[in-house]
Amino acid sequence: MNYADRFNVGKHKIGISESTYFIADIAANHDGSLERAKDLIHLAKESGSHCAKFQHFEASKIVSDFGFSSMPKDALSHQAGWHKSVAEIYDDYHTKREWNDELIKTCKSVDIEFMTTPYDFGAIEDLVDHVNAVKIGSGDITFSKLLGEIASLDKPIFLATGASNISDVMTAVEIILRHNKNICLMQCNTNYTGSLDNFKYVNLNVLKTFATIYPNMVLGFSDHTPGHSAVLGAVALGARVVEKHFTDDIKRVGPDHHFALDPVTWSEMADRTLELEYALGNGVKEIEDNEADTVVIQRRAIRLIKDVKKGGVLEESNLEYLRPCPKDAFLLANYKDLIGATLQDDRVAGDYIRITDV
Repeated sequence: MNYADRFNVGKHKIGISESTYFIADIAANHDGSLERAKDLIHLAKESGSHCAKFQHFEASKIVSDFGFSSMPKDALSHQAGWHKSVAEIYDDYHTKREWNDELIKTCKSVDIEFMTTPYDFGAIEDLVDHVNAVKIGSGDITFSKLLGEIASLDKPIFLATGASNISDVMTAVEIILRHNKNICLMQCNTNYTGSLDNFKYVNLNVLKTFATIYPNMVLGFSDHTPGHSAVLGAVALGARVVEKHFTDDIKRVGPDHHFALDPVTWSEMADRTLELEYALGNGVKEIEDNEADTVVIQRRAIRLIKDVKKGGVLEESNLEYLRPCPKDAFLLANYKDLIGATLQDDRVAGDYIRITDV
């Protein structure tokens, strides 16, 4: 398959050798207010996000009121606790199309990427000229018509894979790659309850499966667990794109607040991720720059127990092995070669044997 191992979104390079790209999913956390949406854009930027993402849909084009109203309440997952019908909540919290110009302008003003997850074809048409990449939500991984339409835009695609199996994933990837080689494949678990129990189901090792099937494909992680433990694990396993929901207050009433991060916890996630990236290194086992001194002070050199004059014969009984080990010391691994050798210079007790001494 022909796919890219790196691509650009605006000015940002995304790939395994690049720093993690953070997508703040504002989603419904604007609570129906344009001003809140704009404030959250500013906060996302200040907290270390590279992208402020919204979700564009019209309730009637994403959910069936009849369908959800006909379902037993215990089948509604996190939606069972909503105080209105599913259709009404979707209508109340959708990102209004008339906000688009203001949202795009605000993102440009604070130098953060504007992105969306379009859930209908009208949203795609409205925003195609204003985004540098597109997110496809997990719920649409089997919506082949939408996948093909978005892929044909020839913009990088972030594909979430929650509530799907590997066959669903491979089919979706195949559809996208027919049109577009720039894809980020994102592991995801679509339980939005915010329960600590959800860590058992995040299944970060799927990222290793993705990497086996699609070597060097850009990988990511769309997360809904509390905090950032899972994020750090995902980055350690190769994810270089992280998406989480973002709000200013997780105690606010609304469908997405309770499992989002706020500015404090988001900043903490970004800081710890950067530390992790530094810690991961390049995989080459070598003496690092910051441990050059410890090579000397922690390794042992071959030292004399008593004085030996020039021409004296070295005996094992007169040798000991003590720190430090100067860089010109005789190799400890070759200590047997010293036994019976003669010294080229005088050496006193406690001194070390140099490479040039024998």
